[in-house]
Amino acid sequence: MVSAKPRVLTTVWALVAAFGTYFCMYAFRKPFTAAEFPGTVFGDIGWKATLVMAQVAGYTISKFIGIRVVSELSGGKRAMVILGLIGASELALFGFPLIPQPWSCVLLFLNGLCLGMVFGLVLGFLEGRRMSEALAAGLCASFILADGVMKSVGKGLLSTGVSQEWMPFVAGLCFLGPLMLFVWMLTRIPPPDQADILARSKRDTLTAQERRALIGRHALGLFFVILMYLFVTILRSIRADFAPEIWKGLGYEPAASAFSTTEIWVALGVLLVNSIIVCIHDNQIAFFVALAICFFGFFLLGASLFGLRTGWIGPFEFMVFLGLGLYFPYVMVHTTVFERLLAVTRDKGSASFLLQLADSYGYLGYIAVMFGKGILARGESFIEFFTGLLVFVSVLSALLVIGAFIYFYKKQSSTREAINGTVV
Repeated sequence: MVSAKPRVLTTVWALVAAFGTYFCMYAFRKPFTAAEFPGTVFGDIGWKATLVMAQVAGYTISKFIGIRVVSELSGGKRAMVILGLIGASELALFGFPLIPQPWSCVLLFLNGLCLGMVFGLVLGFLEGRRMSEALAAGLCASFILADGVMKSVGKGLLSTGVSQEWMPFVAGLCFLGPLMLFVWMLTRIPPPDQADILARSKRDTLTAQERRALIGRHALGLFFVILMYLFVTILRSIRADFAPEIWKGLGYEPAASAFSTTEIWVALGVLLVNSIIVCIHDNQIAFFVALAICFFGFFLLGASLFGLRTGWIGPFEFMVFLGLGLYFPYVMVHTTVFERLLAVTRDKGSASFLLQLADSYGYLGYIAVMFGKGILARGESFIEFFTGLLVFVSVLSALLVIGAFIYFYKKQSSTREAINGTVV
């Protein structure tokens, strides 16, 4: 029998390794969004919006490539691929200030192309364990915190005199050493033990045929979940990439620390809610509780906007509640929905594959909104567009969660009836 102490040490080690790796990755992705990049290109599209669109386009293509790579790559190769991809993204940032505008946006595209599958690769080290939710929650906390922290890093570098063009490269350079340490730590995480496999099912690499079979078995339910996740990704990405513009639209000029402070509160709230799931051992109950938390998140989105417009809360509180409402469903999909679905059904597959699939369509939706709404960075019209999208997303996503709940509940009920009929 394995003692509890080694298991605790392994969990803490894995948590630190995953958190640190993805936190450092954000230093190569997000600091540039703290700069304003004024001006327009390609007609009346803002230069910053162009850079964000270029990076997200590369990131999205990488997500689709990762559907195959993440599902087929064995554990021994993940670490080297992570380091190679992030290293290449830093080279793209080095080239960014060397190429004149507007062609330098190609370097942001290449930067995003290198980073889109990193989350799935890191998650592959963590899934299929009894503590997978706790580990994945730590991984999600890394990007919630890093989103704000890296903007503060970017703002701080700008205040020291680093130019807008060189700031993204310098920010990444600061985190290169810690990144290598944390990736090495990932390689020392032992694989799931027999008790993990019994509790959560074995996670395997998948062929193209096996991927199609897994999706086909739960097609409608996965459609509801992935479409809901698509809408959340769009709104969450706009909040992340255009936080300065949202603050300005709310009539508030934030200090550099405000980006980090709001995300610290959001991360604490998400971790607190996620701890409820960790304590639920029954996979089926945990799965449906996760969907209920997603629904609560969309209720919170509507409530936060209502509170802002009636004066019950201010801009700072609105940004915190907005973050909570978005990250509750976003993190539940990352940590629990796919993880517990596979644990319930015992289907051959991996949560990292399903998440990579959802992420691909989520960022594709974000690109569609970005290209369809080229005025994203125009100050006076931005906040109206954003709050209108907030209402649309909260209502439609809540309906999709209800649809997913009904679909999977009926499917599980049918499965239980079939088993009972066979026994009889």
